[in-house]
Amino acid sequence: MRPLATGRGPNTGHPPNTPSGHGPTAVLASLAPFVALLVVWQLIAVYGGFNAKLVPRLGTIAATFIRLAGNGILLDSAAATLYRLLAGFLIAACVGIALGLVMGSNRKMEEILLPPISFFYPIPGIAYAPLFVLWFGLGDTPAILLVAAASTFPIAINTWKGVLAVRPIWLQSAWVMGARDTRLFIKIIFPGSLPYVLVGLRLGLATAWRILVAVEMLTSVKQGLGWLIFGSQAFLETDVMLSSIIVIGVIGFALEKTFFQLVERNTLVRWGMLMP
Repeated sequence: MRPLATGRGPNTGHPPNTPSGHGPTAVLASLAPFVALLVVWQLIAVYGGFNAKLVPRLGTIAATFIRLAGNGILLDSAAATLYRLLAGFLIAACVGIALGLVMGSNRKMEEILLPPISFFYPIPGIAYAPLFVLWFGLGDTPAILLVAAASTFPIAINTWKGVLAVRPIWLQSAWVMGARDTRLFIKIIFPGSLPYVLVGLRLGLATAWRILVAVEMLTSVKQGLGWLIFGSQAFLETDVMLSSIIVIGVIGFALEKTFFQLVERNTLVRWGMLMP
């Protein structure tokens, strides 16, 4: 196990450790930006002088959302997109975390793996789309693999930084008490790097969403929110596009609340590394 030096922190900063409110005031404060956005949108739609097809009113958007949800189009599209998202993201999480842990704990592997990761990381994932279509054809396979390829790099880099940021005093203390290799990794290195791993997973999930919405159109999938957005563009159905975007936001919010916050509560908060 390589010795870890201080002063090599994550490229995204330390995770926040300040307490967050959970009362009615906090809920209202979190809803305020959305209410303000809706008010501004409605004012623009009513008084802005724009074509109603381009800037529909909130009532029109709500009616379209209810119609699409009622006939199953939104549900089927969301299910298809969510399948591709989770399949690709699961691959990226496994590969990215493994690469980051290997690079962070072994200097030689870092020297081998870091240059190609640093080379491919800045390249937009959408740039690989034509190549993946040529290799894997159309449909779900290239979309899933593109999500995995694009999401792996932020996860790997943040995991690597997390391992490097583990405090040497923790490692030295565990070493003195007899912890070696596997036990040292399970008890010290992985828990110590977990805040950074979660940052990487959040960035990876955001990257997955961005590329998937575009790739669903390019790879000619049969259903999906991206396919619905691009398809409605051809008929100037802005209300359909906005309904699909709302579903994307709701799914992203739900994943954040159900997965990431659950993991944080049962690990970082429980271990005293993050304030509740």
